[in-house]
Amino acid sequence: MTVATAGLGLLIGLVIGALGGGGGVLTVPALVYLLGQTAQDATTSSVIIVGSTAVVGTLARVRGGIAWRTGLGFGAVGIPTAYLGTLLNQRVSQHVLLLAFAGVTLLAAIAMLLRSRGDDGDDPDPPPGSALRTAVRTRRQLAGTALKVAGCGVVTGFLTGFLGVGGGFLVVPALVIVLRLPMALAIGTSLMIITTNSVASLASRLGVAEVDWAVVAPFAATAIVGTLAGKLVSDRLSGVVLTRAFAVMLLLVGGFVAAQSAAAF
Repeated sequence: MTVATAGLGLLIGLVIGALGGGGGVLTVPALVYLLGQTAQDATTSSVIIVGSTAVVGTLARVRGGIAWRTGLGFGAVGIPTAYLGTLLNQRVSQHVLLLAFAGVTLLAAIAMLLRSRGDDGDDPDPPPGSALRTAVRTRRQLAGTALKVAGCGVVTGFLTGFLGVGGGFLVVPALVIVLRLPMALAIGTSLMIITTNSVASLASRLGVAEVDWAVVAPFAATAIVGTLAGKLVSDRLSGVVLTRAFAVMLLLVGGFVAAQSAAAF
């Protein structure tokens, strides 16, 4: 069991380090279907595992790999909704939880695939205009970006608490699709946001959740090693390749969990 657990941790850490998220969507099914945990216990274990790997991944990208303002705003507004999501997590059945997990995962995958099809060119430069017009346009863009950051943070924070994942499988699509960050920058920013959301979600579970440390400890330890290896992989691949790889992973995991959950009804 320990060897299998460590191997799963290494694989999932590699995914987190390379893609900036997706560890939770692999960790929860692995804990439920391969290691026999309930959905509620698996979501708590996943928060610990994914959160610890995200901390290491963030530290590895401190210099130039993180959009700090976006990440801090995104993470801050998600803290209260992560708490609300955790409360709801304890009140729904395992089948509902896993079906919700699968549905959100598949939607995120489709959105990423659609976005990757439009990544071949750069955005055109804005048309020239007066200084006043440019200033007004810039102010509106900043306000719009702030609203997008807040909206994305609220939604992903809630789903982090509810689904027991660090939120990277939602954060990365939000950063790439809604906020138009390059994939390389979205990865580092996502890891920072995952860290914040995981801490908030875990804090709300203290005293009510049970953790099997015999599983979680080796899983998290090897996942941290895998995260560092994943960074080396991501540094050598283009943004389009990383985006499509992320989407394909989500499709496979979401489809598997949906099939397993539907068959269990």
